[in-house]
Amino acid sequence: MLQTLKSSSYSKQGVWGVLFACLFASPLLMFSAATHAAADKNTIRWAGCGITKKAFMKELAKAYQDKTGVNVKLSGGGATKGIRDAANMKIDIGGSCRMSLPEVDRVELHASLHPVAWDALAIIVNKKNSVKNITTAQIKQIYKGKITNWKSINGRNAPINLYIRRGKISGVGYAIRQYVFANSNTKFVTRKDLIKKSSGPIEKGIAKDINGIGITGISSARKRNVKIIGFDGKAPTYANVRDGKYTLYRPLYLVTNPSPSKDVKEFIHFAGSKEGRKIIRDNGTVPYKDAPRLLSKMLIYGFDVK
Repeated sequence: MLQTLKSSSYSKQGVWGVLFACLFASPLLMFSAATHAAADKNTIRWAGCGITKKAFMKELAKAYQDKTGVNVKLSGGGATKGIRDAANMKIDIGGSCRMSLPEVDRVELHASLHPVAWDALAIIVNKKNSVKNITTAQIKQIYKGKITNWKSINGRNAPINLYIRRGKISGVGYAIRQYVFANSNTKFVTRKDLIKKSSGPIEKGIAKDINGIGITGISSARKRNVKIIGFDGKAPTYANVRDGKYTLYRPLYLVTNPSPSKDVKEFIHFAGSKEGRKIIRDNGTVPYKDAPRLLSKMLIYGFDVK
């Protein structure tokens, strides 16, 4: 070995220096790894759907930390990130407002989805907008670029600024295509500057734009300075969502890899427990177990959809 090192221009002093450095560094590396592991033991990393995050995750995470001492660290990124990063074990738990789509990316085949709540898709406009209701036919025409002025739907004479999510498989974008169009490849027509990377910028943009309209999750929309209008004569109230009278609803999920840790399992159990459901309910969102009848409605992703 020494001969080989010599032929590679290493001196004996250099060899011993490398060996000494390795021996000296090993305890430090082991200490660092142990410290990191200890820190991770008290931390659950959550990322994903911004609607789920804003709806109840902050309150759920705080209650769990107060109860167990385990910190649930939250970050956004969208449903796709939540599913794929959880499947790839880059995070402990993902948040998603859509089902996994292994036909789009096979990594999603390895994601385990745990439903925790029901969320309505809310149609939002600026608070100064006089429009109070919109029909399925009208929203289809707006998203296809065929209705472009508010006066066509009993509003003032002004252009419609349609805010949409980038891509076709975001939680909200995919749900709109599934529920409203029954075609996951439907193309939405709007200006480039109104295409946003997540639901947050859509909600904030409409709050400032008197001509804006968009669709987002009711769980986050109600916490923004926007106006939520009716859809086909029904408002997305807690009772209407729970009872299935408001037809634009979908599950919200916690996502894990197929073999989650004990801490992750305990957090998911907490989210579905009586205590966890109360926190979700207190934030105006319908807990999954509170509305089992919604499961019987075959509008949930994948049925009769292209």
